[in-house]
Amino acid sequence: MTPDVVRVSPPVGVADILAARELLAGVTRTTPVARSRALSEAVGGPVWFKCENLQRTGSFKIRGAFTRLSGLTAEERAHGVVAASAGNHAQGVALAARLLGIEATVFMPTGAALPKVDATRGYGAAVRLAGETVDEALAAALDHSAHTGAVLIHPFDHPAVVAGQGTVGLEIIDQVPDVATVLVATGGGGLLGGVAAAVKDRRPAARVVGVQAAGAAAWPASLAAGEPLPLGAMRTIADGIAVGRPGDVTFRQVEALVDGFVTVGEESLSRALLFSLERAKMLVEPAGVAPVAALLDDPGRFEPPVVAVLSGGNVDPLVLLHVIQNGMASAARYLSLQVRVGDRPGALAALLTGVGELGANVIDVEHTRISATVPMGEVDVALSMEMRGPEHCRELVVALRAAGHQVTVTGVPEGDPRLGG
Repeated sequence: MTPDVVRVSPPVGVADILAARELLAGVTRTTPVARSRALSEAVGGPVWFKCENLQRTGSFKIRGAFTRLSGLTAEERAHGVVAASAGNHAQGVALAARLLGIEATVFMPTGAALPKVDATRGYGAAVRLAGETVDEALAAALDHSAHTGAVLIHPFDHPAVVAGQGTVGLEIIDQVPDVATVLVATGGGGLLGGVAAAVKDRRPAARVVGVQAAGAAAWPASLAAGEPLPLGAMRTIADGIAVGRPGDVTFRQVEALVDGFVTVGEESLSRALLFSLERAKMLVEPAGVAPVAALLDDPGRFEPPVVAVLSGGNVDPLVLLHVIQNGMASAARYLSLQVRVGDRPGALAALLTGVGELGANVIDVEHTRISATVPMGEVDVALSMEMRGPEHCRELVVALRAAGHQVTVTGVPEGDPRLGG
């Protein structure tokens, strides 16, 4: 798809987004943009983060939710609203409903992160846990809507929601008027479609690119087919953009305006989250950091100035811990080895002393003497260590092998620099 080709008329235009901006005045924040020096150097021009992780409720979702709820009739408001979500949409609907005096019920999966459940309740919604997935929670929400008349608030597939999310694009143009590329994490397409409408109206030459997790990338195949197609399965840590089928409204919007898509893998998402924490001092959830992952994967692909939308910062602490560990591992900041040493007094201490002298920080040690795979007179020592990067890993492995140890590097692919040749 090229910027000057429009195959369909988008359901949402800039006039709708400008009207949404008026509705949202005093409700949402104009979130800041922050320049990333490290990424700017890699790309060869300015790279800015649009910090929707600092928005009310921790994500952009309040924009679309409030816009949608504001358009309900008095009769619809009297029946209340219902939504299904595992996190960001739940909080956006809960806060929007409270601000507008509307009763809200939100169905969340039974395994939803407790901080997100508590936050949704804290914004005033009645939370009901139903099913193991968002789809099962949605079925419960639909049943609730049928029995009570509550209006179902879809997380992305409604023109008012797209218009509300599009106010992010207006802010981007105001803050970075010479932007050449906008990268947007994409699930159902509401944020991407809205941002594209705003950006293309003000700066037609700018490219707007959607970023999807490779394990939940429904958009490329759908656009190739000319219609929304469901994925057979999804698997990604970026649950906020794990949407199995583009919406009907958002499909027409994205097809008309968006210039292309890229996908990023799980290791790239982990590495990008760690980068955002360490280098940008930004807490961003795996879904929200997808544009950063795309930049880290291939910085030369995107014309600067680049704006990467950090769409949310609501992350379960346990998930955050796991992702940080994965990110450090993919950046060769962790190393796990199995080292065979002689079964004699002082051998383990000598090994650990040598590892310490080489600058590795030992996190965990497991000493195995009794095993069918360990020859008599020898022991296997499993080491987990914190490292400074790939070259440091390689130096350590080479040194241990030069000292006569049999070394097996665990948890890395063949050809990884940590194997040491």
